[in-house]
Amino acid sequence: MQGRVAAIVGPRQFEVKEYEVPMPEAGALVLTVRRANVCGSDIHQYHYDSPALREAALGHEFVGEVLALGDGVTHDNAGQPVAVGDRVVAVYYVTCRRCAACLRGDFGMCVNSLREWSKNPDVAPHFFGGFGTHYYVNQDQYFFTVPDVLDDQIVAGANCGLAQMLFALDRTRLAAGSIIVVQGAGGLGLYAVAVAKERGAEVVVIDGVPERLALAERFGADHVIDMTEHTTTEERVARVLELTGGRGADVVLEVTGVSAAFPESIALARTGGEVVSVGNLTVGEGFEIALSPGVITRKNLRVQGVLRYDPWYLHRALEFLVRTRERFPFEALTKQAHSFDDLADAIRDGESRSVARASIVF
Repeated sequence: MQGRVAAIVGPRQFEVKEYEVPMPEAGALVLTVRRANVCGSDIHQYHYDSPALREAALGHEFVGEVLALGDGVTHDNAGQPVAVGDRVVAVYYVTCRRCAACLRGDFGMCVNSLREWSKNPDVAPHFFGGFGTHYYVNQDQYFFTVPDVLDDQIVAGANCGLAQMLFALDRTRLAAGSIIVVQGAGGLGLYAVAVAKERGAEVVVIDGVPERLALAERFGADHVIDMTEHTTTEERVARVLELTGGRGADVVLEVTGVSAAFPESIALARTGGEVVSVGNLTVGEGFEIALSPGVITRKNLRVQGVLRYDPWYLHRALEFLVRTRERFPFEALTKQAHSFDDLADAIRDGESRSVARASIVF
């Protein structure tokens, strides 16, 4: 059987390559991909901003169906039986459980996290990315079966966007009655709105795309700030101060992927508040900002960057979707689905930020 997978071959260039679909080794499994989403990280990779993922397969946020099981694979990582034909979601990175990071409990920061994904797909077993007809789950990746009540459209974003937001907000002191400002109403931002609302927080969302702001309100945002109306940092900070009685936000979550948003995060937070940066992943020339560290000190802020998540958070994401699927319009995150042959159009949708999550159906 032949399969196809998209791989980066240069800045803003990809090719769809074809290989024979492998049989899984012991402890591994092979999936047919059912649906995949275009995440902001995929756009960074497409732009060649990720040195570790050049010449690598594209895509990581997806849901698949078991095509073949390797010897010894009888249950998922939650202890549920798994069989050929079952739908599963897989953690997109490796957790080796042997490196220094894993030994101290920082499983999402495993030093081998990109061991498979970073390989050129010309290397067997080839199918390292979600933008392909098949995906190879190796023995060091967690995976979980998908409950029947969850449609592909809803569950495709669990293994990146939703799991990431559950993990990031668990790193904060967010509680019922807290005020959180979410910078960015893409997929991550909208998942964050849902998580924060379920926990009883008051949510303010900042974005400049009308469709995204409307979606934020559908997800339960208490207030939205349109960047086309409040065009400067000073205006947006003033609006947040107005909404919070002059205090500022208890928690500011940055999921924009725009460097200039970070100093604004600092300005939006109250004295003694928290800033969590998830969207800014790229370092180096062109991504620097000017910032006075004294502002952080004088405001007594807690500032944390969050990359990936502990792998069992993917199971918590599935539980969250089952619990809240009738409360939040998760299906609205992906307005239009592209075919795999139209992958370039899906990537352009992701680049333009015209949709919360561009999606590909196989």
